[in-house]
Amino acid sequence: MILSDQRILAEIAQGHILIEPFDRQHLGTNSYDVHLGRYLAVYTSRILDARQDNPVEEIIIPAEGLVLQPGTLYLGVTEEYTETHRHVPFLEGKSSVGRLGIDIHATAGKGDVGFCNTWTLEISCTQPVRVYAGMPIGQLIYFEVAGDIDQLYHTKKNAKYTTRTVKPMPSQMWRNSF
Repeated sequence: MILSDQRILAEIAQGHILIEPFDRQHLGTNSYDVHLGRYLAVYTSRILDARQDNPVEEIIIPAEGLVLQPGTLYLGVTEEYTETHRHVPFLEGKSSVGRLGIDIHATAGKGDVGFCNTWTLEISCTQPVRVYAGMPIGQLIYFEVAGDIDQLYHTKKNAKYTTRTVKPMPSQMWRNSF
């Protein structure tokens, strides 16, 4: 079951959901709009290695915006820091963003119960498009969980994305054993 606007507000009041900064005007009927942060990152190599810590180049989006190019994976970040202690958060792109040919994630739209951080975005585009820091980029949808949780994400020893940051997090796949 997806939480309604009233239920999201109630869960925020009870401390089960945290959104910083929170602005009531960004709360939709059953979602909360998140915004593009000012930092992007791009990998410095065109060939990435899943067993290596692949270096990135940081980009700060200027006031006049930044033109994204097709064929490049941009790691972005939400302005909003979130915590979700009893629900499964899903991040989806806004339809207005999709209609500009922008995808905000390839595979990582679902968060875990206990995820506490900003959201790293896997941004790609179908044609050149100018983006701006602070623009609406996605929406968070919260689902109820059936059953008890054994261990929240942020308490797991092998959780890789727990350090609070305002910058996008590159892949940490290299920390896995395979």
